[in-house]
Amino acid sequence: MVLDIRTLFLRHAKEVSTALRRKGVTAENAADLTQETFLRLLSAEAHAELNHANPQALIHRIARNLRVDQQRRERLALRDDLADEAVAAISDDRPSPETIVIDRQRLAIVAAALADLPDRTRQAFQMHRLGEKTIGEIAQELGLSTTRTWTLIREAYLHVRARLQEKV
Repeated sequence: MVLDIRTLFLRHAKEVSTALRRKGVTAENAADLTQETFLRLLSAEAHAELNHANPQALIHRIARNLRVDQQRRERLALRDDLADEAVAAISDDRPSPETIVIDRQRLAIVAAALADLPDRTRQAFQMHRLGEKTIGEIAQELGLSTTRTWTLIREAYLHVRARLQEKV
């Protein structure tokens, strides 16, 4: 039997739409899917003579497949929305304003603590900590023994730590 699209549409469109609605599809989407069902049927007929023993079953199968495809797309869209929310929930790597203020206060305390140190102790500490020099290199530059250099650096660390703990 050769399919006559107009006759099939008039006979089965309401039935297809109702079946889609029973499956939980909204009225708007059911109407869209029904139209798409008959467009697919028309497209299949245009590509080849479409003979089918049970055109009603073919129409319902096309509609069911379109509904399943739509549900998959909706699930993927929902998953994408959730992924966007998850990305937004990830904390920002930048420090918060509170952290910036606290860090600046701590830096001011460290600067004041270093200013309190004797010149040679401060110089040894800065060479070690900021200049990334070894104890041996610092000792040689300052004309001190490595033991004395280590003691100066240790005193500076202890002094800075004590000042930070006082302010906290």
